[in-house]
Amino acid sequence: MVNAYAAFEQGGVLQPFEYDPGPLGRQQVDIQVEYCGICHSDLSMIKNEWGMTQYPFVPGHEIVGIVAEVGSEVTPLRVGQRVGLGWYSSSCMHCEWCMGGDHHLCLSAEGTIVGRPGGFADQVRADQSWVVPIPESIDSAVAGPLFCAGITVFQPIIQCGVQPTDRVAVIGIGGLGHLALQFLNAWGCEVTALSTQPDKEAEARRLGAHHFVNTRDPAALQAIANSFDYIISTVNVSLEWSIYLNALRPKGRLHLVGVAPDLSLPVFPLLGGQRSISGSPVGSPATITKMLNFVARHGLAPQTEVFPLAQVNEALEKLRSQHPPYRLALKC
Repeated sequence: MVNAYAAFEQGGVLQPFEYDPGPLGRQQVDIQVEYCGICHSDLSMIKNEWGMTQYPFVPGHEIVGIVAEVGSEVTPLRVGQRVGLGWYSSSCMHCEWCMGGDHHLCLSAEGTIVGRPGGFADQVRADQSWVVPIPESIDSAVAGPLFCAGITVFQPIIQCGVQPTDRVAVIGIGGLGHLALQFLNAWGCEVTALSTQPDKEAEARRLGAHHFVNTRDPAALQAIANSFDYIISTVNVSLEWSIYLNALRPKGRLHLVGVAPDLSLPVFPLLGGQRSISGSPVGSPATITKMLNFVARHGLAPQTEVFPLAQVNEALEKLRSQHPPYRLALKC
C-alpha cells in the first residue's frame, strides 16, 4: 500500500490517504519518493481549475527519489538508482511526436497527477521512459523543482535556438524567472531582468542578470526599445504586450511560459520587424536529461524551502497566500 496525502473534495485540505497501486507493469518503475516540489499547478488541480481533477487527488509532479522496483522489461534503470519524475509519467512512444523526440507533445501523454496519484506520497509509479537519472552533484533537496519549473524555462532555450551571443530578457523574477536568469547567464547570454519590484534588483543580479529594468517606470520601458533578441515571459498576468514586442530587435522572439490570461498584440510590428511569438510547456525526457547535465556542470540550483510531508497544508497555504519568491518542496 502507498501512503499519501490527498484532497477529497474541490479545494479541500490534504489528508492522509492510502491506496493500492496494483501490479507493476512490465515497463513501469516504482519510485520511493524522497522529495517532491510544490507547484502552482498542484494548487490549480486541488481546486479543479482546469476541470480534470479526480478525487481523492494526490498532488505532486516534481519528484526525486530512489528506484524501488522495476518491471520485467525495464532496461535503462536499476533498483537503488536516484531518479526524478516531472509533469508527465508516460507517453505512447510510437506517434510522430514521440518518434521525433517531442514526447511532451504526445496527444496521449499521461500527466503524473492527472487521473492518477502523484508524488505527495512515499511512492509513485511511472513508465520507464519518463523516469530520468539525476547527476550525482545535484542535491536531492532542491532537484525536484527542476522537473517542472526548470524544464519549463530550459526547453525554450533549446526550442528557440537561443545563442550565447544573444541579448535576452526575463519577465518576472519568481519561481520560473529566477531559474531562467541562472540558465541564460550560464548559457552565455547578456541577461536583463524585467520586474515590477525594484527591490529585487540586487537578487536578480546575484542570480545572473547583467541589467535590471523596473517595468513600472515608463522612461525605463521606452529605453529598452529594440534591445533584445529574445524575451521569455514567466508571469501569469496580463501585460501591455506591445511594449515588449517593441523591445525586440528585428527577428526577435517573445516566448511565453507563464499562463497569462490573454495576449493582445498589434500585427504591424510583427510584420515590419519579422518578429515572432511562441510558447511551450515542459520538455521531453532527452531535454530534461540535457538540462540536468547543464545544471550539474554549472552548479546551478533552484532556491528551495523544504517542509516535512506532514506539514503539506502549511506549505500549500504559504504558496497560496504569501507568494514565496521561489520554490517550495516536501521531504517525504
